[in-house]
Amino acid sequence: MTLKRVVLSILTGLVALVVASSLYESFSQPQVTGQLQLYQSDLLLQASEWDELDGDEFKQFGSTLLGAKPLESVSKQYESVRKEAAAGVTRSQKQLAAQADDQDPRFEKFKTAITQQQKLIGDIDIKLGILATQQNNIDSARQRWQALMDGDGPTADVANVLLGLWATPPNITPTAESTITSQLSGWFQYRVLERLYTLDDRSVDLAQLGEQEQTAAQSKLVKLAAVGAMPVLGCLLGIGVLIFLGVQWFTKRGESLLGKAALPWEVPWDGEIIWQVLIVGFFFVGQLLIPFVLQMSGLNFASTGSRGRALYSMVFYLLMSVSGIAVLAGSIWTYRPLPKDWFKFKLVDRWPLWGVGGYVVALPLMIAISALNQKIWQGQGGNNPLLQTVLQESDAIALLLFFLTAAVAAPLFEEVLFRGFLLPSLTRYMPVWGAILLSSFIFASAHLSLSEVIPLTLLGAILAWVYTRSRNLLSSMLIHSLWNSATLLGLFLLGS
Repeated sequence: MTLKRVVLSILTGLVALVVASSLYESFSQPQVTGQLQLYQSDLLLQASEWDELDGDEFKQFGSTLLGAKPLESVSKQYESVRKEAAAGVTRSQKQLAAQADDQDPRFEKFKTAITQQQKLIGDIDIKLGILATQQNNIDSARQRWQALMDGDGPTADVANVLLGLWATPPNITPTAESTITSQLSGWFQYRVLERLYTLDDRSVDLAQLGEQEQTAAQSKLVKLAAVGAMPVLGCLLGIGVLIFLGVQWFTKRGESLLGKAALPWEVPWDGEIIWQVLIVGFFFVGQLLIPFVLQMSGLNFASTGSRGRALYSMVFYLLMSVSGIAVLAGSIWTYRPLPKDWFKFKLVDRWPLWGVGGYVVALPLMIAISALNQKIWQGQGGNNPLLQTVLQESDAIALLLFFLTAAVAAPLFEEVLFRGFLLPSLTRYMPVWGAILLSSFIFASAHLSLSEVIPLTLLGAILAWVYTRSRNLLSSMLIHSLWNSATLLGLFLLGS
């Protein structure tokens, strides 16, 4: 075995250990999916308060978006997420108990995961209690809030205020209003302030609150329509394209887009080059060396706030992209000139049609697989941390930096590496369909979140299939960019 292979073997073992550890740790982390559903539920509640929805012209539209019983449907959603979070706490506690060494970095991560999920459960219980009061289940609300009084911090403070407002007789604390406005938001804040102003006989404040809520409700209804209606329209179009492809395959078989065999690439290098590019260029340099260098440099981007975190994400990704492309270019440099169809960027081509078509086809398939994935993981398995960050971000500059990272830099680098290099290279050793599946699985695993492996494998397969047909990296880059852009836009609308 040559020295090069010895080094590659050592790096492969190190990378495998880190990737396996990251995937294992993600098992105890909550998904952002449940919180996204709660954000959408909160939008639903606020929109349901718009008085215009009582008019006949809005009745059907409002019923479609909000459902016949908004309070009941939202309560069920909160109960579902709470159940998933409680199961996550139990799993994390078992994993924590199995860690004999409290100096192990995973020990603190499990403790952090438990704390985060317990906080989420507390927040949910506060809101479920408020929902119960609006359905005249006062005793149920009191029981939830009373259970939170054993703790401390903001959650216990809010529970104390709520218990006083719905006590018999009411007991309004001096800090009630400031606690409500600082710890609650949206529909939940309006309902509690309405109770406070009614008990205090503050008719002027009550009227102003009603006007503010109407303005907010109208705005939230527009957001809800945007968040819900656009994906529905895209799904309908995607289903139409899938039906067309199915009919074409049934009638034309081997001449159809689905039936026509994709041609493999002419691959001048062997598996060692593939191994070298993936292990050294992507995993070792990108996932280990660059984070270590940034940490040792002493640059503390997080201390500068949200813009600093966004800048760190962009700098990290750009460094990973440049180093990965450099290793790729250096690895295949001696094989120039490359055979036909390698790393093709054809501006004058049908890539926009392939890109948009691939995106709308991905929508219904990804929604279906995500629903199945949620059943499998029950709210656990982790997510890309960028999702939670964008969901809670409000700074325009930070959002722009996140958008450029996810919607421009990521599609450029990942499509060159996974579709431009890995997919064609694998066709030297397996059929094209096998190369599509394996490259897509590696692409999904590289995101280091267990809950994302199945849906990202499907997305990677769609990207790969489109690339094998179009032979133009711009087509898969467009799909990738559209997907990430739509995801970020949805997060922004929900979070804002």
